[in-house]
Amino acid sequence: MSKKYSNLTSLLANIVDNRGKSVPVSDTGFPLIATNCIKHSSIYPTFENIRYVNDDIKNNWFRTHPEPNDIIFVNKGTPGRVCLVPDPVSFCFAQDMIGFRCDPEKIDYQYLFAILRSEYIQKKIENYHVGLVIPHFKKGDLDSLNIPRMASRAEELAIGELYLTLSKKIELNNRINAELEAMAKTLYDYWFVQFDFPNEEGKPYKSSGGKMVYNSILKREIPVMFSEGVLDNLGQIVGGSTPDTKDCDNFCIKGVPWITPNDLSNNQGNKYISKGEKNVSDKGIKSASLKKYPLGTVLLTSRAPIGYMAIARKEFTTNQGFKSFIPNKGYPTDFVYFTIKNSLSIIIQFASGSTFKEISTTVLKTVPIVLPPLHIVKDFTNKIDSLTKQQNILEQECSELRNLRDWLLPMLMNGQVTVK
Repeated sequence: MSKKYSNLTSLLANIVDNRGKSVPVSDTGFPLIATNCIKHSSIYPTFENIRYVNDDIKNNWFRTHPEPNDIIFVNKGTPGRVCLVPDPVSFCFAQDMIGFRCDPEKIDYQYLFAILRSEYIQKKIENYHVGLVIPHFKKGDLDSLNIPRMASRAEELAIGELYLTLSKKIELNNRINAELEAMAKTLYDYWFVQFDFPNEEGKPYKSSGGKMVYNSILKREIPVMFSEGVLDNLGQIVGGSTPDTKDCDNFCIKGVPWITPNDLSNNQGNKYISKGEKNVSDKGIKSASLKKYPLGTVLLTSRAPIGYMAIARKEFTTNQGFKSFIPNKGYPTDFVYFTIKNSLSIIIQFASGSTFKEISTTVLKTVPIVLPPLHIVKDFTNKIDSLTKQQNILEQECSELRNLRDWLLPMLMNGQVTVK
């Protein structure tokens, strides 16, 4: 690690925050982002479940407003998450966040942004957490954060630019993948929800007058050649278990991926998964009577929470928090994936439990679905094949870029690698 450090607050021209209490919100107006909008997976805030403020609150409530290239720092909930403010600024930010405005004479905002996301600084921030229920980082402790410095501003600028270049490429890939997923989902809905798959003449079936019949079990009209079914028709539904975690021999570096719901939580935004935090050894597999499931299996978390999904890229095992679908009954993986996703609201309704909701295998098997003829399903999967292949490639590229970026940053900070 660099032997030269600067106190964080000494590098800032201004610290931007509001009154430290809940901002009065409106149904419409100017966007107000909360801490859930700040993610380490994104350079800029995401606009998820945002609220709004009216003009009076926007103009009079806040001490000051963020400016382009300010760094927003979350100090409550999951302290240490940071993002950049875009240009133009399109939001205010709520309580439990602080804005850092760099003094350009002292440090480049890109370099500080990269360093704040480094494992080194994140661990320092974690050491200052207070609060047992909701972790909190006190504003007064910002003085305790010392930022590693490089020998020259040119080196710092190069590091910051490299970090952002890699991060922007990752985000571009993610945006492309989100669009590809939306295209595939739209086609699924068009074919199997609206029933406008191509008829024998290549025209939309239902819109062109294709024969529909009322199904008393599904309580809706479906195409005459379709039938009612249940999720059990899509494939073999399997569970998992947990080896004794106190026995370190149950896990190993080069074992079989052992996936937990937390792994899928960390995988949100991706459609596929290759590994989890841990790999299980042959001993662990035997001790917990684990079964290995093939690539192409569709994973579904069945409790705490229900509904995280992914498609396995390779052979894997899971803990007991899953009901996974092995597509071995004629229906391809992509159709199984979208049909389960389309059924999530019903799956959640069928869940039970007093402490936390869970869906059992027995109940999951009975969730009703519409079953199209296999030749139509195969036509659908052929249509989206190029989309899903590109998604898979881009996700793996993102993983490689993320690993490269996060490996390079500490090496650059240590001076073991230089950017020219």
